[in-house]
Amino acid sequence: MSLSSTRRAVGAAVAALALAATGSVTANAAPAADTSGAAGVSGPAGERAAGLREVMFVGNNWDGTADVIEARGDFAKIGRVDVVPDKEERLREIYLNPLKLAFFLGIRQGPGEGHDQFVDDMYSTPDGSAMVVSRPSFADVVSIDLATGKINWRFPVSGFRSDHMAVSPDGTRVAVSASTSNTVHVLDIRTGEQTGSFKTGDKPHENVFTDGGRYLWNMSIGEVNTALDAPWLDWTKGDRRITVVDTRTYQQVKVIDMRERLDAFGREDLSDSVRPVALTPDESKLYFQVSFFNGFVEYDVATDRVTRVKTLPKNPATSEDRTTWVNDSRHHGMSMSPRGDKLCVAGTMDDYATVVDRATLQESPPVPASKPYWATVSGDGRSCVISESGSDSVTAIDFATGKKVASVAVGDHPQRVRIAQVPAGWTSPAAR
Repeated sequence: MSLSSTRRAVGAAVAALALAATGSVTANAAPAADTSGAAGVSGPAGERAAGLREVMFVGNNWDGTADVIEARGDFAKIGRVDVVPDKEERLREIYLNPLKLAFFLGIRQGPGEGHDQFVDDMYSTPDGSAMVVSRPSFADVVSIDLATGKINWRFPVSGFRSDHMAVSPDGTRVAVSASTSNTVHVLDIRTGEQTGSFKTGDKPHENVFTDGGRYLWNMSIGEVNTALDAPWLDWTKGDRRITVVDTRTYQQVKVIDMRERLDAFGREDLSDSVRPVALTPDESKLYFQVSFFNGFVEYDVATDRVTRVKTLPKNPATSEDRTTWVNDSRHHGMSMSPRGDKLCVAGTMDDYATVVDRATLQESPPVPASKPYWATVSGDGRSCVISESGSDSVTAIDFATGKKVASVAVGDHPQRVRIAQVPAGWTSPAAR
């Protein structure tokens, strides 16, 4: 069956499911998820537009910088971008507003682990001229000119913190989670103008465009910054769900409550807080991590049910005190090989990463890593690339062998890593 045929079949199955469902599922259809990259951004096969160079952006959250590295090979560092060139102006604005200051300090002591969070997520524009960055502590999204280092536009999100983003397949829109207002904003990537927004569950997190950009899925993770982490206190974590909207109207078309699906599978013990996700190339299966769990869940999109759960090894040195795990995540970061046969998992609190065979769910020997926080795919599709936030490095692991192939030093506390593009011959603004 062709990919387009598979998409139509899965979409039809989910449409039928949504029409028949009641309770937490609303409206008529939720399409299969689309894992294709934004137009103009190099994909796993390494396609790139004329005059552009494929790279990776690495967001150094506590530094307020983004390193630009090679997207394959030795992953050598190419340059660095200051993503907070307006830092003094923003801090002055915050310190003159008691409410903003309270949230700013709360972010520092909560998700920031005692540090300000200056970069969460970032993407390149289709023409490679700018980097678009979400800055949690400044509660905004900015576009930074890659030639001058200056800000092209700034969009303050609703509430007091910005988080994960996603770019539409055509590269024209960027979605950003505003985590304290339970809102996702969708912006024109070139101008920063809002094209739409919608409400979510508590603390929106991951965003995924689907069906060629027609739909947008948001995963809300609930309250992850309290010490109320005992299983019997799970009810305090809030409304955690997947919200699906039609990007033509930004109206809700489906809500997926994973609590019901996990319970039906017999895993009442697992949190329903959906963290990083990965989709199969045929868009039929969703893999996702949940709070407090060393492993991941497989969800069949067409039948709307959990089909498998994989438990990964624990590190004996990891404390079993759940309050010590960063933002409730024991494991945080997943990616899938372009062929869809391998998953790469970042075992954040267990200090390793591993490649898992998707058919058998057998994992490869763990690759030691210091608090790996994210996982993505290299430009040539051969490697899983993880950020090691504990050692300020980025490491590549071969999908075929499960072994480490390269590592490069980056800035303070790297988190998100994204495939991007810059003009051929680009050098960082600081070097000009």
